[in-house]
Amino acid sequence: MAQTVVEIHVPLRATPGLPEHSYQYPWIDDVEEHLAEQDDVEVFDDGEEVDDVYIFFITGGSESALLDAASRLATLERVPAGAFAVVTDEDAEEFGQGRRVTLPMS
Repeated sequence: MAQTVVEIHVPLRATPGLPEHSYQYPWIDDVEEHLAEQDDVEVFDDGEEVDDVYIFFITGGSESALLDAASRLATLERVPAGAFAVVTDEDAEEFGQGRRVTLPMS
């Protein structure tokens, strides 16, 4: 049986108020640090920029635990609004192929 993977799609938006020539997406580092500190999930693969979103990949827990972790990630201070998760598995051939879940979950 294939391992469950949750893709977390975050709109690729610059952080407002940063100096013009500074790194405009510090929230990506915030998310990566947050994921590294989680005990209930594992990072499945490196994050990836695809079109107008940045995708993070997590696995290592039940679907419920993975979606809870994705929901917490979506509420981090600098993470742009509009994130969503896609529940898929390690055998998926393309990004975004699976059940879409709006984040944060209520």
